[in-house]
Amino acid sequence: MAEPDYLNAFKECELCEHRCQVDRLAGETGVCKVTLPTVASAALHPAPPESYTVFMAGCNYKCLHCQNWSISQYPDNRIRQRGFEDPQKLATECVEHLDSLAGRRMGADRIFFSGGEPTVHLPYIEKVVAEARKLRLQTKVNFDTNGYMTRESLKTVLGFTTSITYDLKAYHDEIHQVLTGASSVPVLRNAEYIGRHAKDKLWEYRIVVIPEINSEEIKPLADFIADIDVSLPVCFLAFRPNFVLERHMGATRSLMNNCVQIARDAGLQNAYWSGFVDIPGTIMDVDEQIKASYSADNARLAGSYARLAGCQTHPRSCLACDWHQDCQIKSYLPTIAT
Repeated sequence: MAEPDYLNAFKECELCEHRCQVDRLAGETGVCKVTLPTVASAALHPAPPESYTVFMAGCNYKCLHCQNWSISQYPDNRIRQRGFEDPQKLATECVEHLDSLAGRRMGADRIFFSGGEPTVHLPYIEKVVAEARKLRLQTKVNFDTNGYMTRESLKTVLGFTTSITYDLKAYHDEIHQVLTGASSVPVLRNAEYIGRHAKDKLWEYRIVVIPEINSEEIKPLADFIADIDVSLPVCFLAFRPNFVLERHMGATRSLMNNCVQIARDAGLQNAYWSGFVDIPGTIMDVDEQIKASYSADNARLAGSYARLAGCQTHPRSCLACDWHQDCQIKSYLPTIAT
C-alpha cells in the first residue's frame, strides 16, 4: 500500500535546520530519532491561549533544562506515548473537545501543537489541521516552537497557523549550543522574520530564565527584539529545576523582575514574567576537563552539567556528535521533579 502523500517529506527529512536527510519512513533516524509522527498526549489546557493541546513526542533539541523531557526525549527514555494517530481521527477528537461543554467553559478556541518540537512532525500536523478545518472551517491553530526550522518549514507554519508561541533560549551561539545542542543562528533568523513579517501571528516570544546560565542573555535578547519592533510581546518564564539541571537553583523573584526591567530599558512595551520562583537548589563546580571547550563562564557551567549527565562532545553540537544516535542526554532520567 502506498504511503499517504503527507508522509513524503519524511523520506528525506529536511524539516528542521539539522537537515539530516534520513528516510524516517524506512526507520532511519536523525538527531531527533523520531520515525513516524507520534502523539504523546492531548487534553484541554487552560494556559493562554486556552486550547485543546496536542503534545507531539520527540524534539530536535536536547535541552539540559527541558520541562517536558518525558515527551521531548522520546524514544530513548522509553516512556510510553500514545503513538501514531490517523490525522482524520485526531482532527475529529480536537474539534469535539473544543466544542464540548468543558472546552466552551474554559474558553478553548484553538488546537495548540506543542511537544517536544512539532516541527519534526510538520507535514502530519498540517494534515490534521486540514482535516479539522473540513469539520469546522474557522478552526484556529497555535504552533509552539523552538524556532529551529528551515525557511521552507517556517513558510509552511505561517501558512496554516493562527498564532505562534516562540521559544528563545539564548542570543549568543555558544550558550545556545551548550543548552540545546543546536545553533541560535536559524532561531534568531526565524524570530526576526516573524516579528517583521508576521507580527499578527505572534502570541509571544518566551524566554526561560536560568540563573547563572542564560541570565546574561536577557539584555542581548531584549535588544534584539526591540530592534525588530518594540511592541512585540515577550514573556520571561522562571526556570524551575528540571531534567539535567534538576538540582540547579530556580529563578528568584528579583531575577525575574530584573528581566522585565531590562526589557523595558531596551524599549520593549509588552514584557512580563510568569512561573514559580525561589525554588532552592545549588550551582555545581565547573568541570576542569571541559573548561577549554568554552570561552564564557556560563557556557562552561552548562557544559559541566552536560558532561556529568554523559554528554561526550564539547563544545556541544548534536549533529556533529559521533554519539548522537546513542546520546546519554537523550536517555537521561532525572530523579527530582518540580
